[in-house]
Amino acid sequence: MLSTINWVVETASAVETRALGMKLAQRLAGDQIVALSGDLGTGKTTFVQGLAHGLGITAAVTSPSFILINRYRAPDGRVLHHADCYRLQHAALEMWDAGLEELLNGDAVVVIEWADRLPGLLPAEHLEIRFEYLDENRRRLAFTAHGHRYVELLNSIATSPG
Repeated sequence: MLSTINWVVETASAVETRALGMKLAQRLAGDQIVALSGDLGTGKTTFVQGLAHGLGITAAVTSPSFILINRYRAPDGRVLHHADCYRLQHAALEMWDAGLEELLNGDAVVVIEWADRLPGLLPAEHLEIRFEYLDENRRRLAFTAHGHRYVELLNSIATSPG
């Protein structure tokens, strides 16, 4: 049986959402999966921008809605795959055809926006983050860790200052 843990945090600005992404990046190993879900405009891409910055990536990070997957390399050699399932009619099949299996079984950090459109394709162990719009500036992020190493990861983020 997999361990799970939940943590909910509210951000008051895009700057705070990016900072939370940076905080997560500081604790990521090379082969971790982060599944993002939430409506349009809830801060998913903003969060990924912070995560990329926290990995040391200086390239502009944009949503890969039309090309499906962007790949970035951090200065330490780690790779970030940023996938987006928003525009897909049959997301599970189309992402599978785009090479999702190879991404999920590789040694890169994989972040998937609109991951809720991939039922049954994500590994049992992953970090899930649900984004919710509260008002023009504020967002609620609900983290759910699935599996022991993600529980440890989330505990380290939730209990660290800042």
